[in-house]
Amino acid sequence: MNAAPIRVELRRLLILAVPIIVSQLGSMLLGVVDMLMVGHVGVDALAAASLGVVWTWGTMAMGMGLVFGIDPIVSQAYGAGAGETFGRAVQRGLVLAVLVSIPLARLWLWTEPALLYAGQSPELARMAHEYVLMQLPGLPTFLIYIVLRQSLQARGITAPGMWVVLVANLLNVVLNLWLIYGVTLGPLSIPALGLRGAGIATGLTRATLALGLGLWVWRAQLLADAWPRWRWREVLDPRGLGEILRHGVPVGLQFSFEMWAFQIATLLAGQIGAAALAAHTVVLNLASLSFMVPLGISMAATTRVGNLLGAGRPQPAQRSAWVALALGSGVMAVSAALFVLLRGALPQLYTGDVEVVTVAASLLPIAAAFQLFDGTQVVGGAILRAMGKTVVAACFHLVAFYGLALPLAYWLAFTRGLDVPGLWWGLTAGLGTLAVLFVGFVARRGPAHARALVDADP
Repeated sequence: MNAAPIRVELRRLLILAVPIIVSQLGSMLLGVVDMLMVGHVGVDALAAASLGVVWTWGTMAMGMGLVFGIDPIVSQAYGAGAGETFGRAVQRGLVLAVLVSIPLARLWLWTEPALLYAGQSPELARMAHEYVLMQLPGLPTFLIYIVLRQSLQARGITAPGMWVVLVANLLNVVLNLWLIYGVTLGPLSIPALGLRGAGIATGLTRATLALGLGLWVWRAQLLADAWPRWRWREVLDPRGLGEILRHGVPVGLQFSFEMWAFQIATLLAGQIGAAALAAHTVVLNLASLSFMVPLGISMAATTRVGNLLGAGRPQPAQRSAWVALALGSGVMAVSAALFVLLRGALPQLYTGDVEVVTVAASLLPIAAAFQLFDGTQVVGGAILRAMGKTVVAACFHLVAFYGLALPLAYWLAFTRGLDVPGLWWGLTAGLGTLAVLFVGFVARRGPAHARALVDADP
């Protein structure tokens, strides 16, 4: 490749990616703050919170994937100049966000029995159930926020999502301090609610995300030039909704396969013991935090590749895909080095329990190894999403995680007696396989060979 076009593409990707990365880090920090503050309530509270996160994110993965089904439509529609197609897809995405939240809310009401069925401690399952129920009001609003954020990103508008998340983080810290530990504000006294307080804070903060971004979009008229008149008959047209679901169902399966691989590993860690579960949670939280950087790059890649394909420029789209893959793996190499160098200090940010810190420190070098693969696979999946190849991505995830990662993780942890490190080595093998599959697909059947999904407006 010529170096000049690569530098130009790298600059364009970074302009898109940096605000998205900040936004994703801010979103992740909402959960990190919960874990940091709950961890100082006690080991049981931290373990119960981690189980609650298992169920909320495990069930929400499918809903998030469904609304992410608008990605290839809106990114290619914007590239093709198809304003009405863009706006109608956003409207349908908002409807889907509300509809999807109904069955998800029902699943959240089953948190305790689901965790008991998974072999978790009755007391931890009860605590996790209360933690999840407190978050219910934020469920539909969070999905609405995702639809609005993805729609803006498809147009290259990334700053609003970033600033809304940063403000939400400040609110989350204040709410956590007040609700977890209690506070007296003049005549008003809020009792210490512990884990339940963390759940209330999370639910309120997620509602704030949708409200803040929605107001910004409305006041600044960010979608006004691509917002057709709201006609319910057209919004609810089965063909239009079906197109989103055609992309969204495989994305939801892809997200679910990956999410549940890690959630199942967390449940397996819970069977080893409370300290093992807490250590696993700490390291997974750190790995998830670093993952937000390549995740932001992957979202920029979806936008950039989708825009170029919509504009009928497959060769530049292929170049963009390669630059994004290199960038995603490169930033995770830095993260891996930090995990190794700071393996003794990072766990102490979460807890003072010596056993938990020791186990977590032993896991961080393994987590460093899988960071390298994780950055590559998440960008690869985003490139395929921009192309509309969501079924292929879902199949890759199914094979990598359930054909290899989880069986190997279970064998290493329980048959070979490696305990939690065995779980992490299994996950690392799965991510490595996934990275190879995605890179191979981009090389052989990538954007250079793709057809646009959306035609320009007449």
